[in-house]
Amino acid sequence: MSAVPVALARQPAPAVEEIARARMPSAYSDGELEMRAYRDRTTGIEHVALVKAGKADLPLVRIHSECLTGEAFGSLRCDCGPQLQEAIRRIDRSDGGAVIYLRGHEGRGIGLANKIRAYALQDEGMDTVEANLALGFDADGRDFAVAARILEALGMTRVELLSNNPAKSLALQDHGINVAAVRAIEIDPNPHNKNYLAAKRDKFGHALRFE
Repeated sequence: MSAVPVALARQPAPAVEEIARARMPSAYSDGELEMRAYRDRTTGIEHVALVKAGKADLPLVRIHSECLTGEAFGSLRCDCGPQLQEAIRRIDRSDGGAVIYLRGHEGRGIGLANKIRAYALQDEGMDTVEANLALGFDADGRDFAVAARILEALGMTRVELLSNNPAKSLALQDHGINVAAVRAIEIDPNPHNKNYLAAKRDKFGHALRFE
């Protein structure tokens, strides 16, 4: 099945301001990382960057969308929690980079309650794309412009991206970030998320190799 064309949401280019920073020891790192908070001046939404200091010619970067269910509650319906943990581990081992954590992206932009509604539709047989569309949303309503602005603020305008999602790489480049390389971050499927991951692979073109 060919991938569904995804028109990621486009908004006026945001401006971001750094509003706080502090050291951030993590259970997923051997070293000490730094957490920096940024505010989108257009929306008022606060995002964070978990930064590994270094002098890498090509910083290793993960653009990660907020997922309360997968990250806080350990949901097995997605791979978001394990992906975030693995991204922190890899960036901690790198010569420099950052996890850009984008809030307001729950359920590919549909919000937490609607994401739970989408789960219920998936329990009835729909896949993740069909469920979002049935609720009246785009297959993917996320906008990555603010991630590009945060990367600029960090001085990371040429990066190696940790991602399976080709649309994410294209979106960053469209917003002025040179994605010089892409590295997959595949998590083994489980019985609860295999259909979800298959939809990402078959309908969004994610670089996932499981059968």
